[in-house]
Amino acid sequence: MEKTLSLNDQAKAARLAANELIGLSTLEKNKALQEMADALEHRQKLILSENKIDLANGRNKNLSSAMLDRLMLNEERIHQITNGLRQIAALPDPIGSGLMEMKRPNGLDIRAVRVPLGVIGIIYEARPNVTADVAGLCIKSGNAVLLRGGSEAINTNKIISSILATAASSAGMPEGAIQFIESTDRGAITELLHLRKYIDVIIPRGGSSLIKYVVENSTVPVIETGAGICHAFVDKSADKEMAADIIVNAKTSRPAVCNTIETLLVHQDIAKDFIPFIVAKLAACNVELRGCERTRAIYPDMAEATEDDWSTEYHDLILSIKVVDDINAAIKHINTYGTKHSEVIITNEYTSAQLFQQKIDASAVYVNASTRFTDGFEFGFGAEIGISTQKLHARGPMGLNALTTMKYLINGNGQVR
Repeated sequence: MEKTLSLNDQAKAARLAANELIGLSTLEKNKALQEMADALEHRQKLILSENKIDLANGRNKNLSSAMLDRLMLNEERIHQITNGLRQIAALPDPIGSGLMEMKRPNGLDIRAVRVPLGVIGIIYEARPNVTADVAGLCIKSGNAVLLRGGSEAINTNKIISSILATAASSAGMPEGAIQFIESTDRGAITELLHLRKYIDVIIPRGGSSLIKYVVENSTVPVIETGAGICHAFVDKSADKEMAADIIVNAKTSRPAVCNTIETLLVHQDIAKDFIPFIVAKLAACNVELRGCERTRAIYPDMAEATEDDWSTEYHDLILSIKVVDDINAAIKHINTYGTKHSEVIITNEYTSAQLFQQKIDASAVYVNASTRFTDGFEFGFGAEIGISTQKLHARGPMGLNALTTMKYLINGNGQVR
């Protein structure tokens, strides 16, 4: 019987794998990615069987329909996962690419090139596609990865990670390059956060409570991702039909993901006309609505929004609505309650669009388009390891380049200082 490695030993093995990955060619990494995609396709029935177990357990735990949707896999979603791996293989390899080059007056040649971060630990919740996306991005960017998924998807994640690790190893990747932490105990997260000797960065993907815990307890550097209290602001000049299409898409297409909107802000000049119009559209999609006092004066049947609603990521078909005086009030509200993820203004005024994009503090700021586009695939990155909401190292959808750092290469001919 194969012995289960301790978390410390897993991290140590990842460090050894990272030391080997850095020397692999683009051709070798792309071959591994193609074989990883093929392996998932060939073992699709087994993956779906394990996913059914997780879905049944989720229903028994009364997970919301939105959370079950995040957890659920089908043939189409597995095809999307494998297509994502193949797209990563087709992308340019960032490793070794030049960032700058100069020759100093003393004759030193100085270059800066991209290199892998090393070992990445990722903590995520009930989204099995993350397992494959992250593994693929890490292999292509020359990083080893430790995956710690949520208990809701434990069976699905275990089988996907096992298939990927076996395929990668068969294709020549070092043992330990892709590893899954099977323990669902929270203590495993705490231990992971203190393995600074082996791990270079921790990336949490999930709700605000998970991210807060990781940031406050990790001795390993952290890149914050995922928490998404996103807003749509309907300006006084907005096209009503366009606004409705964007709002319905941004709220209902996948309500449990981080780039869905949680609050709708409406300019007071159009509120009396627009609010009944959008309420009818959202009601048809079974969205529960909560409104401020001014909103409820227009539509009294709506539930009252509390102060907590403005800072809540619902992960569900729930939307809060607030009437604001003008664009400046909308910007103030967003910068107060937003999580620096994705925000949108619907407007026909160029100056309003410019002001909104200039003043809003977020990683992605849209004019007349759904926030649901904040995604590595939609941005042309093949996949993403997360949406960074911080400002250091990486921001927004994190593709291959975000999983690299830089190294200076200096060539001389005997210079001394």
